Amino acid sequence: MTAIARRRTDILVLGAGGAGLLAALHAKDTAPQLDVTIAVKGLLGKCGCTRMVQGGYNVAIAAGDSAERHFMDTLEGGKWLNDQDLAWTLVVGAQRRIRDLENRWGCFFDRNPDGTIHQKAFAGQTFDRTVHKGDLTGIEIVNRLAEQVWARGIHRMEEHRAVALVRAKDGARIAGVLLIDMRTGGLVFVQAKAVLLGTGGGPTMYKYHTPSGDKACDGMAMALRAGLPLRDMEMVQFHPTGVLAGPGTRMSGTIIEEGLRGAGGYLLGGDGERFMHKYDPRGERATRDIVSRSMQREILAGNVNAEGGLWIEMGHLGPDRVRREFKGMVERCADMGFDLAAGRVPVVPTAHYMMGGLVFRADGSTDLPGLFAAGEDTGGVHGANRLGGNGVANSTVFGGIAGDAMGAWVPREGTFEDPDEAALDEAASFVASPFARPAKNLSPIRDALLDLMWDKAGILRDGPGLAEAARGLDALEAELDASGVDGANRAFNLTWHDWLNLKSQMLVSRAIVAASQAREESRGAHWREDFPATRDEAEGLSATVATLREGRIALGWQPVAFTRLRPGESLLATAAE
Repeated sequence: MTAIARRRTDILVLGAGGAGLLAALHAKDTAPQLDVTIAVKGLLGKCGCTRMVQGGYNVAIAAGDSAERHFMDTLEGGKWLNDQDLAWTLVVGAQRRIRDLENRWGCFFDRNPDGTIHQKAFAGQTFDRTVHKGDLTGIEIVNRLAEQVWARGIHRMEEHRAVALVRAKDGARIAGVLLIDMRTGGLVFVQAKAVLLGTGGGPTMYKYHTPSGDKACDGMAMALRAGLPLRDMEMVQFHPTGVLAGPGTRMSGTIIEEGLRGAGGYLLGGDGERFMHKYDPRGERATRDIVSRSMQREILAGNVNAEGGLWIEMGHLGPDRVRREFKGMVERCADMGFDLAAGRVPVVPTAHYMMGGLVFRADGSTDLPGLFAAGEDTGGVHGANRLGGNGVANSTVFGGIAGDAMGAWVPREGTFEDPDEAALDEAASFVASPFARPAKNLSPIRDALLDLMWDKAGILRDGPGLAEAARGLDALEAELDASGVDGANRAFNLTWHDWLNLKSQMLVSRAIVAASQAREESRGAHWREDFPATRDEAEGLSATVATLREGRIALGWQPVAFTRLRPGESLLATAAE
């Protein structure tokens, strides 16, 4: 039996992006007497995807804009699959949260000459509402929030990887979380009255992807293993512009932000000509799903450059302006050998964000009492397609709400529950299992997974391809389960963590494929070549719901509740009246 150390904290926050940091800060402010602990896979303030946010933060604060308009853009972009109460909470909450980020937590965003907050254009929106700090918005937010965490006596468990949500003896609520201390390789069970799941999603199972290298969909995988439902898992967002850095480098797929196209950047085929007008009258400023599909069609048609991708070009806007407004992007591209300001950069669509995730409520609570969730681990806010700029708003709005809710819930209802010891031992045996088998190189398995998901469950899907993806995942997981890891030294054993990454990625990939097979229509980010039509929303619309039963993904449906608007209606007309 594997030894497990034991710790206690009133509130345990998993993840230190925008969701986790604000959840911890709000919980501590709401209930200062509580012990609050953040567990993070890397170093606090230095890892995760929020820090990588370039573009900005959508919020309706300018004259002529409104929460109603932002809400309508979010529903239209999400193809009406959104949970409308969650979407409304997002757009209204963003108005408060952006002020808090500056006035309470110390962030500072770019200004207009008159001192008002500057907002730039992002695709798929009817108003320029994206607040930013140059093109390094995420660094500004995470740096300031991390400083506040350090100043408030919030405990930190850095380089601790969460591997299992553990229920109480009776299964009725959460008892705590099993983690790996990556610095020693030892296991730690943290007993907590409340847990915040904010590890972030990150579709890193695709050949080209943007998320932080530490992402492996651990939160979603833990939720499935704990018996919790995930919704809309077929809705994987592909960002149009990932840099195509060349073969043999993990830098390919690194995102260059949407503001480039919002500012007037051109996408060019291998022939040097613009092509987006063939697919959408909005051209390069169409929504991400449309632009990514259009780019993929050009690539499949052979209209590619020498690198096998397409181009983005900004020089017509003036190189000095590009260097001034997109300093971070210019420097990033220069590091990879490309001149964004005056030349062309090879790009390819890249897996970016998961609209699907854990089913949760507007206060952050879930179906498991004591477990709260926020950010990309959750589903329902964005529907079938996320608007650029709504992601960091989602994590910070719902992170703060969940923190307030936990701070109020724990003194009222929270208790330390004894864990289900059998489940805890089973989880410990699972994470230690690769040490019992001969060590094997995992790179071929990882590369096969990346290719399989990209080719068969990626931007353009069909029934036969998805069936092949399902069979391929079964075969790859069987191969992984037969593969071992050298356990002579478990401290910072990266091969061990690569094995665990693959287990999480494969489980979540199975949910993506199953949901994609079930949805026999094209909606938002989910495109079926064999079912290209989108069903009429007025005739009824349902979200897919995936659960794990006896080791297999079970797929069900949940009708979308049009709680505020029905398709075809508009809050803008209501507001005008």
